[in-house]
Amino acid sequence: MTIRVVVADDQELVRSGFAMILGAQPDIEVLAEAGDGAQAVEAVRALRPDVALLDVRMPVLDGIEACRAVTGPDGCRAIMLTTFDSDEYVYEALHAGASGFLLKDVRRDDLVHAVRVVAAGDSLVAPSVARRLIAEYTSRPPVDRQVRRAELLDALTARERETLLHLARGLSNAEIAAALVVSEHTVKTHVGNVLSKLGLRDRVQAVICAYETGLVSPFPD
Repeated sequence: MTIRVVVADDQELVRSGFAMILGAQPDIEVLAEAGDGAQAVEAVRALRPDVALLDVRMPVLDGIEACRAVTGPDGCRAIMLTTFDSDEYVYEALHAGASGFLLKDVRRDDLVHAVRVVAAGDSLVAPSVARRLIAEYTSRPPVDRQVRRAELLDALTARERETLLHLARGLSNAEIAAALVVSEHTVKTHVGNVLSKLGLRDRVQAVICAYETGLVSPFPD
């Protein structure tokens, strides 16, 4: 199965470089490149790719609004491109529906891996990104959502809470299975239950929820 991708970044060298790397893969097809958020939304709606790579900061329409416009039940999955240190809106992008984040200096193999992971329906929450990113931006979550999800945690079983905790720490299903001494199939069931009970879209939102509700502290002892 070929993974169909749209790449959007206002920096031509970054955009064309990512497109070249992805287009060289036998299982990935780059359908279009876009130089701003409006072009990205137009390309996604016209071509219906599986994954859109969106720069957080773009002219005309920023990456957050573009992400919000193209994701959803009938939309594609989005990976945000960021320089991290200078971006102030990553938290908002997560809530807009992003399935993962990549730094613009990402290695070639990691870029390809990320697209494949997200296209398969999973999310990219690598510990190296998740801890620094979520810790900074969950310091000011909307109060109503924070309270509501904290109450919903009561609906989780002990094992589901453990699973959410491991998700927040960036563990893969295989790593969670090893930690809980269960099968990967059982972990997938737990993850599905967590997402369903908490009304979450994917693993990225599960990480946000874990920090928002205080299940995981941004500043561990």
